Amino acid sequence: MPLLELVEVKKSYVGPDGSRNPILNIARFEVAEAEQLALAGQSGSGKTTLLHLISGISVPDSGWIKLGGVELSALPEPGRDRLRARKIGYIFQTFNLLPGYSALENILVAMSFAAQVDSRRAELLLERVGLADRMKYRPHQLSTGQQQRVAVARALGNRPQLVLADEPTGNLDERNRRETLALIREACAQEAAALLCVSHDPSVLAGFERTVALSQINRAGAAAEQGP
Repeated sequence: MPLLELVEVKKSYVGPDGSRNPILNIARFEVAEAEQLALAGQSGSGKTTLLHLISGISVPDSGWIKLGGVELSALPEPGRDRLRARKIGYIFQTFNLLPGYSALENILVAMSFAAQVDSRRAELLLERVGLADRMKYRPHQLSTGQQQRVAVARALGNRPQLVLADEPTGNLDERNRRETLALIREACAQEAAALLCVSHDPSVLAGFERTVALSQINRAGAAAEQGP
């Protein structure tokens, strides 16, 4: 059984005139346990929308999504929130760190949503990403690359089965892009977590053994280019 399954998943957005604009129409998409793959697509192709569906932030208009055999799309919002906190790590392009909290506290807050706060694990994760001497620093006291490393550590805090990375190197220079991507892949491998990385950057996509073009699995076709 795949770790992640999407079957006949459709998502549309309502335009200003009330018309429905299809953004995603995916017959089938799967991710195996501990697999690492990249999903390629240009800006506006629906990549972030797809990650929001997989993570339970939003729900499809039709079809179903299963994670570890649990139909995520059938759960009420509180149930999706709990499953996401416990089973999914999310690395955002804009990091989404809490500005008033230290690097360590950002991880502990994320752990609290799954009711499994582990200070020692949070410290070890920061050490693993090279921030042993920056645990008490707040985001504005860290470089862009260091903030992304905190985001990586935070995503792994609750020992997720699946890590979603949305353009995780988009705000970094070339050197930091290479280092951050290697860090994400190594950390996921060590944690035996599957990784789904979405990007339009050829240098990022080239680093993965398996790359899937969103245009190949999305039957919404050209209409998807108009969506978020």
